[in-house]
Amino acid sequence: MPKLRGEAFWRETLRSAHYVVAPMVDQSELAWRLLSRRHGAQLCYTPMLHAQVFLRDANYRRENLYDEACPEDRPLIVQFCANDPEVFVQAALLAQDYCDAIDLNLGCPQMIAKRGHYGAFLQEEWDLLQRMILLANEKLSVPITCKIRVFPEIDKTVKYAQMLEKAGCQLLTVHGRTKEQKGPLAGVASWEHIQAVRLQVYQQLREELAKVKTLEGIVDVNRELKLRCQEEIANQKEGEKPKEGLPFFHWICQPYIRPGPKERCKENGASEKGVRGKRALEEEEDGNAELLSKNKQKKKLRNPNKSFDPSLKPKYAKCDQCGNPKGNKCVFNMCRGCCKKSAFKATADCPGHGLLFKTKHEKSLSWQSSRRVIQNPEVSRRGAVDVGETAVLKEAGDSAV
Repeated sequence: MPKLRGEAFWRETLRSAHYVVAPMVDQSELAWRLLSRRHGAQLCYTPMLHAQVFLRDANYRRENLYDEACPEDRPLIVQFCANDPEVFVQAALLAQDYCDAIDLNLGCPQMIAKRGHYGAFLQEEWDLLQRMILLANEKLSVPITCKIRVFPEIDKTVKYAQMLEKAGCQLLTVHGRTKEQKGPLAGVASWEHIQAVRLQVYQQLREELAKVKTLEGIVDVNRELKLRCQEEIANQKEGEKPKEGLPFFHWICQPYIRPGPKERCKENGASEKGVRGKRALEEEEDGNAELLSKNKQKKKLRNPNKSFDPSLKPKYAKCDQCGNPKGNKCVFNMCRGCCKKSAFKATADCPGHGLLFKTKHEKSLSWQSSRRVIQNPEVSRRGAVDVGETAVLKEAGDSAV
């Protein structure tokens, strides 16, 4: 069957889903997805999966996708983080038979994403993203979707979204915050950015929906929205399209807006410095430390010459198997995980990692042999008689000589 695109993909493959459960790292497993669907969720995502690990590790694929596949968990979108077009596409090819679309995460703002060079830290590399989406759209049998964060400039955000759409992105999720807005600095999402990318409608009803605190209030807003939609549809001329160039009428509930650090400090009676001190090391674009966590401050007091500059960290040799740092004394030149698998398969020892499979196997054989001797004393006595006879014969031979 040809791959569905655009509105046809949303209507037929995703079954016109309005209630979507966003992906959460290490949280959106099958049990959570099925529970969410039981309570009305119409579309779910897997947790964010690392494309490179998914490609090389069969256990990772099995534990995070293959073993969880079931017909009740559809429609389903598998989300990857990646920074290499070939790796991303090869990983997606291994996952496409178990889902309805592949999502590229371009919205993760965490420090691990900065160190791994993925997520929101790719949003300036438009040529790379364009090649990734183009190749995935060409090779995959399922549509490609993206999740993004916004730029401070609305115009740049719109051009960013248009570039991804032109490259082949069939569904775009927009988080209305920049990559710097996270944790206590998250602040308020910019609905102006989202509106510029999406062309929202019924803004007044959205504001009312955000203010209501009762179920009856939600029902009233829903009823009013339905009446407005029915009125507009009734007044439409044949062949006329909805306003703002949208294919159909729709509504999306606004999310919970978290207070900024100053508002949270006032509520809790704490200082802004105290709130920021709870965060881990925040880094500037040049890699220099702007703030140190309390733990790093203690280390600095014990050793004033200690540096937390990532460029000064020692370079470790890589594991021959997976690329992670290998053990310095490993006899297989591997990390502990790969060494454990290899040593177990070969029944070998690795003193560097404290793995003694060969030694334990030999001790087990020795113990089993001693158990057989204890359980069969006759064999032991026969062995003693044989030894005695041998000694007598040897003595007689010596006398004869």
